[in-house]
Amino acid sequence: MKLHTISVLVTNEVGVLSRIVDLFSGRGYNIESLTVAPTVDSIYSRVTIVTKADNDVVEQICKQLNRLIPVIKVANLSIGEALEYEIGLIKVGVSDEVKSDFINIVTQANAKILDVNDKVYTVKIDGDEKAVQTFAELVRPYGIKEFVRSGKVAITKGNQFSIIKNKKEEQQIKNI
Repeated sequence: MKLHTISVLVTNEVGVLSRIVDLFSGRGYNIESLTVAPTVDSIYSRVTIVTKADNDVVEQICKQLNRLIPVIKVANLSIGEALEYEIGLIKVGVSDEVKSDFINIVTQANAKILDVNDKVYTVKIDGDEKAVQTFAELVRPYGIKEFVRSGKVAITKGNQFSIIKNKKEEQQIKNI
């Protein structure tokens, strides 16, 4: 089993997320991460789901999602080339003795210090899942006080529209 990223375009209405989550829980599928936000056109939302399953199960999940009324399109972004992105916020206790080493790690990782308060640094790291996890492991020896990460967001590369099936749909949904 491997991780799969599923992108779901839905109408932005009450209960849609609940129906999607119910579909997963009712069939015993686990959701590793879930991100939901309105698109440019606020009548639609994009749901990005990461789940661990084999290819046949993911294909079945996509078919079942397509049957839900508020779902417009479903795409398994694990099949083609997609850009994937996460954000991690990490609070780390940093003593004066190791401050320069810690700041050096933050700089090398292209992370950003957002807040310093009572020797606790809040740092933002972004990138793919591996970059966020690697940074967390690098700063673990300094003493992680709190670690929060977003769910994955993903989009196809280049001029691909993986959720669009034909030109008419492309015109209707192009700016979503």
